[in-house]
Amino acid sequence: MGHTPRTNRIDPNVRIIDSIMATTEPTYTISLTERAAQELKTLMAENQKEGAALRVWVAGGGCSGLQYGMALDDQPAEEGDVTLQHEGISIFVDEMSLRYMSGSVVDYVDDVLGGGFKIENPNAVKSCGCGSSFSAEDEAMEGLDTTKGGGCGSCGCH
Repeated sequence: MGHTPRTNRIDPNVRIIDSIMATTEPTYTISLTERAAQELKTLMAENQKEGAALRVWVAGGGCSGLQYGMALDDQPAEEGDVTLQHEGISIFVDEMSLRYMSGSVVDYVDDVLGGGFKIENPNAVKSCGCGSSFSAEDEAMEGLDTTKGGGCGSCGCH
């Protein structure tokens, strides 16, 4: 006597999980280390921009095809921006950049040349020595020109 699979019986928990997954949007995050948050707050105070947000983005260019950008933004979020909160600081990022940067951590590091912000990005498959340029598996996203790579000049990779 052979066994016939019971395709008509699905565990009720699987149905619940499938239902949740179908209605839940993916969670995207960009976080700040404690040190980065402190440096940002100091920078905001020194520039009379308390309450400003950190705007981060990805653009085509840099040594590896894509490069990061960061700026203090004292204007309201733009249409299409995602607003994240971490360590008491608002982070503005456009949806396209967020796809490349989800899960990233903004840190502040000191080195022999001084201090600066650095992004640790789990989506980067290759990074340049300068730390501001990277490549991702899918660089062909609509609206992003990755042909502008050519070297930043600071790391000697091009």
